[in-house]
Amino acid sequence: MPHISIFRISSYGLSPVAAMLTRTLIAFTQEYTMKSSLLAFVSALTAISAHTIFQEVYVNGVDQGRYNAIRYPDYNGPITDVTSNDIICNGGINPYHTPLSTAVVTAAAGSTITTQWFYTLYNGTNSPEVIDSSHKGPVITYLAKVDDPLQTTVTGLKWFKIYEAGLEPTSQVWAVDTLIANHGKVSFTIPSCIAAGNYLMRHELIALHGASSYPGAQFYMECAQLKITGGGSTSPATVSFPGAYKGTDPGITVNIYYPVLTNYTIPGPSVFKC
Repeated sequence: MPHISIFRISSYGLSPVAAMLTRTLIAFTQEYTMKSSLLAFVSALTAISAHTIFQEVYVNGVDQGRYNAIRYPDYNGPITDVTSNDIICNGGINPYHTPLSTAVVTAAAGSTITTQWFYTLYNGTNSPEVIDSSHKGPVITYLAKVDDPLQTTVTGLKWFKIYEAGLEPTSQVWAVDTLIANHGKVSFTIPSCIAAGNYLMRHELIALHGASSYPGAQFYMECAQLKITGGGSTSPATVSFPGAYKGTDPGITVNIYYPVLTNYTIPGPSVFKC
């Protein structure tokens, strides 16, 4: 007996009922395949839209221009390995957009810096699409003094923390919740007593929705190129990346769902104060 394809079986003398059932099975199989592919596609899009990129700097409320002075990648994925050099300024597994910006933002010591995050490189300036609301966690900023703000080598730099925001235990509002509510913006002050000069600013968001085991926390960071004027002569204590974070840190491996957190320890050193 010749091989009979299921797509031609109705032509080989099946009863009308059998032929109808066969056609129904074929239609179901095709629809299921199409839906499965669509679901996979939507899931992939959802994963991408859950991520974020730091893309804009303001000095005392003045916009310095989209992407200007920021080393940003084309892809908005996270870093999960705290021992990788990618934890410094990104740009490894998520290659930088090229050419790199040659702009340098000038800000006086004591100035207010505002940063802005978006899902992708294509969101509008006032877009509410910042990062998925499930990605709760802290927002942190570091500075490192450099000879040249355009230097591409970032290993071996000495960083000090100038800003952090984590969990407000009473309201259970995270820094990322506040950032989302502010259209991706967060503001902080450059310490007034640090020395004038060239700096890289490492601005970071940590998403803890999957952080109950390591690696699970998602680290999003970019570095901006700054020239700080004025200031003083204080030399803050510093840390290195990688090295400042460990996978066992309570602010990196943590279950944020149960039991309800009554406190949260932000990773890294304490914030430098003049």
